Amino acid sequence: MSLNGKTFIVTGATSGIGQATARELAQRGGKVFITARSEEKARPVLDELGGDADYLQLELGDLDSVRQCAKDFVARDEPLHGLINNAGLAGQRGITDSGFELAFGTNHVGHFLFTNLLLDKLKESAPARIVNVSSQSHYDAKGIDYTAVRKPTKSITGMPEYAVSKLANVVHAQELARRLDGTGVTAYSLHPGVIASNVWRRVPWPFDALMKLFMKSNEEGARTSVYCATSPDVANDSGKYYDNRKEKEPNKVATPELGAELWAKSEEWTAS
Repeated sequence: MSLNGKTFIVTGATSGIGQATARELAQRGGKVFITARSEEKARPVLDELGGDADYLQLELGDLDSVRQCAKDFVARDEPLHGLINNAGLAGQRGITDSGFELAFGTNHVGHFLFTNLLLDKLKESAPARIVNVSSQSHYDAKGIDYTAVRKPTKSITGMPEYAVSKLANVVHAQELARRLDGTGVTAYSLHPGVIASNVWRRVPWPFDALMKLFMKSNEEGARTSVYCATSPDVANDSGKYYDNRKEKEPNKVATPELGAELWAKSEEWTAS
C-alpha cells in the first residue's frame, strides 16, 4: 500500500527496529521524521532514507527535551498521520534526568508526554495512528509501583523494571483508545519479537552474543510496527495488542482501571 502524502514520526530510528521501520515507511512513499539525540547520529539514516526524511532532536529521559521536540515539529506545520513510539532501552540501571527509573522514564513517561503534545496535530490529520512498541516482557509485570518508578533501578539486571515500562506501553495505548474514540485517531501496542537490536547493547559479552543467536532480524521486528501503523485490516481495532501481526490478549493486569490510574499519574508527573 502506498504511503504517498502520509507523514510519520519514528522515535529511536537511528538503529534497530526503528531504523527498519523508518526505512519501510519511506520506501512506501511516506515522509518520515526520525528522532535522535544528535543530528550526527541521525545523519547515516537520513542519507539512506533520502530527501523525504528529516530529523528531530529528542532525549526521552529529559522532559524539557521532549517538550522542545514536540514544539519543533508543530512549528514545521506538517500533518502527522503516524506516531511510532519505538525508542526504548532494556537491561540498564539508573534514573533519568527528569527523575524516573531509567527504563520507565524513557520507555513510558517520555513517550506519554510526547504523544500528548502531538495529539492535536494527530487529530487535525486524522485518520492517524499511535503505535507503542511494547514487548512480551510486559507479561512479567505484576502491576506498577508508583513509588518505585520515581527511584533509581533496584534490580541487578534492570529487567523487572523493563517489564513494568512495557506494561505501561500497553496500558497507555489502551487508554489512548478510550480517550480518542470518535476522533479518527487510533492506538495500538505490540510485541515486535525478540530482536537482535541495540536495545540489548549494555548486556555484557558473551551473554549478548548468545542471546542474539536466537533472535529475529530488525526487519522482521519492524513488520508488526508497520502493520499497526498502516494496515487497513486494523483501522477499527484501536487499543489492541499485537504479536507477529496478529491480535493477542495482553497481560491480565492491563485493565481500564490501571489505564486510568496510570494516565492520571503520568499527567501529574509531566505537568509543566
